[in-house]
Amino acid sequence: MRIAIVAGGRTPERDVSLRGGRRMTLSLTELGHEAWLVDPAEVQLVEALGERRPDLCWLALHGKEGEDGTVQRLLDLLEIPYTGTAAFDCEVAFDKVLAKDALQRAGVPTPPWVVIEGWALRDLGGGAALGKATERVGLPCVVKPSRSGSALGMSFVEREGDLPQAVMAALAFSGAALIEAKVEGQEVAAALAGADLEPLPIVEIVPKEGVYDYAARYTAGATEYFCPARLSEGAAAAVAASAATAAAALHLRDLTRVDLIVDAKERPWVLEVNVSPGMTETSLVPIAAQAQGMSLSDLCDDILRSALRRI
Repeated sequence: MRIAIVAGGRTPERDVSLRGGRRMTLSLTELGHEAWLVDPAEVQLVEALGERRPDLCWLALHGKEGEDGTVQRLLDLLEIPYTGTAAFDCEVAFDKVLAKDALQRAGVPTPPWVVIEGWALRDLGGGAALGKATERVGLPCVVKPSRSGSALGMSFVEREGDLPQAVMAALAFSGAALIEAKVEGQEVAAALAGADLEPLPIVEIVPKEGVYDYAARYTAGATEYFCPARLSEGAAAAVAASAATAAAALHLRDLTRVDLIVDAKERPWVLEVNVSPGMTETSLVPIAAQAQGMSLSDLCDDILRSALRRI
C-alpha cells in the first residue's frame, strides 16, 4: 500500500511531529508498505500528494492545522483517505473550550473552568473580570491556550496577581485562554487504539523536576513513567471508563490519548483529549503499547486497519 506520512508543518510542535513521523515511516515500511514522509513546511502538500498519489495519508502533524481539522478537510476535498478523527470532530476536540463543553454534556468529569477571549480583553475591558475567574475556579489554577498542544503556553497560578501574566502567555498561542481549577493527584494517560478504540495500559507520569511541560515530555530521562499506572483496580477501571466515554463523546477514531488526574479520593478528572498523540521515543502511546506487548509496527498495523475499514 502507498502511504504518505504527513509530518512536520509550521507549528511549535514541528520537531516532535517529525520525530514521530520518521518512526511511523520506518514502522510502515517494515510492514511492507511503500511509505514516505511529506512535510508541509518543505513542500506544497497538494502538489506533493498529486505527484505520488498515495492510497492513504497517515497524519502525524501536531497542533494547529494538523489537529484542528484543516488538513482533514483538505484531504476530504482531494478524496484521499486518512488516519484519525474526521474534520469536524477534530475541530471540537482540538479546541479545549469546545471539548470541555462536549465532555461536560456527556457527563465526563472535568475540572471547573472559565474562558477569557483575547478580543474580550482588548475590546470589552475583560481584564476587569479576571478576578471573577479565581472566584469561580479557585486557586491554584491552570491557564492554558484554548488551541495548542504539548503544554505550550501553559502556566500554573498560585496567586491572583499572577493571573494576568499567565493569561497573556496563553494568548500568545491562541485566541482564548482556558482558566481551569488545578486538581492535585496522579497524572495519567489512557490511550485507545484500533477500530473499536480498545484501551491500552494506563501510563502514570511523574516528572523528575517541576511539572510535565514541553521539556519534560520530550527530553529523554526528564520524566519517570509507570505502566501500568500505580492505581487501585477500582481507580484504573474508573480511568478507563472516563477515557472511553470521552472518546465516544468527541467521536474520535483510530488512535487517541486521554489525559487525566486521579485525585486523593480516586476520582478521575479528564483534562484534555488528543486526536494526534505524539509517537516519539518518549511519547506515552508507544510506552502503553510496549506494556501491552505490542511493537510499534503492531500498533501501526492496528491503526491502519481501522482507517482502511472506512475506505
